[in-house]
Amino acid sequence: MSDVTAKPAAPLDEIMLAMDVVDTLRHRQDLATRELDGVTREQQLIDKLRAIYHQQGIEVTDDILKAGVSALAESRFVYDPPKPSFGTTLARLYTSRGKWGRPVVGVVVALAVFLGGYYLVYKPYQANIAEQARIELVEGLPAQMDAIYQTIFEETKVQQAVVQAEDWRTRGKAYAAEGNRPQAEAALGHLTALRDQLRQQYTLRVVNRPGVQSGVWTIPQVNTAATNYYIIVEAIDPDDQALSLPILNEETGQTETVAMWALRVPESVYNAVAADKQDDGIIQTNEVGRKSDGFLDVEYLMPTLGGALTRW
Repeated sequence: MSDVTAKPAAPLDEIMLAMDVVDTLRHRQDLATRELDGVTREQQLIDKLRAIYHQQGIEVTDDILKAGVSALAESRFVYDPPKPSFGTTLARLYTSRGKWGRPVVGVVVALAVFLGGYYLVYKPYQANIAEQARIELVEGLPAQMDAIYQTIFEETKVQQAVVQAEDWRTRGKAYAAEGNRPQAEAALGHLTALRDQLRQQYTLRVVNRPGVQSGVWTIPQVNTAATNYYIIVEAIDPDDQALSLPILNEETGQTETVAMWALRVPESVYNAVAADKQDDGIIQTNEVGRKSDGFLDVEYLMPTLGGALTRW
């Protein structure tokens, strides 16, 4: 057996009373500081403490009161917070995780979902669209140009259409190779319009309806001594439907798509149409020209001067 005899532990109630004495002194810090400034006054402090507890109906021995006074002097039963440091900061964050944990986790999850969606879905999707657009530009559009050019080559009855088609196809492919999509698409549009123009069939007739003029004349601003004469015409397809066509207005220089326009003709033609209408109100010779399949231009059946108006 060991020669050292262990000191018996103080009973729990005595320890609790000593802690209570310290707590009382801490709440009466002015008293404790004043009394403990001198050791000789320790007995006075003990007497006052005894009186305080006696008023509460608690009897405390001098040993416990002395133990409490000594414990306060030695800072026992007193919590000294740790000094600020990185470790204490982490510890405080950890212990307060119940307050900030859920919001932070929610933000982290939302951020993870956003970043995952952006890099795993949106970015690949955009890259795929960009690649498809690139393939369409360098392969798809030139292939369409070749197909339309071949159609024009096979259907046209005039060499002029082939020359124009070749020019637009060459330009379009060059634009596609440069990565210039707007210009490449514009060239494809011109090829498409040229093909459609070749396929058009209609008869150009003088308009002869009540309330609609069949002819007009104007005095050009650039030459007030001259007079321009026009007959009002419209294009009628094989199904007897009026077509709207792009017409260049010679006075404004603008092209407009219209269903009726004024075609400039010699004065003699203008007078002949006017006389034909005045005869019985009907223009018997109302066919001005014909546009046949495979041709670009109208084949006129009466003299014309080439100019036109879209507004009069």
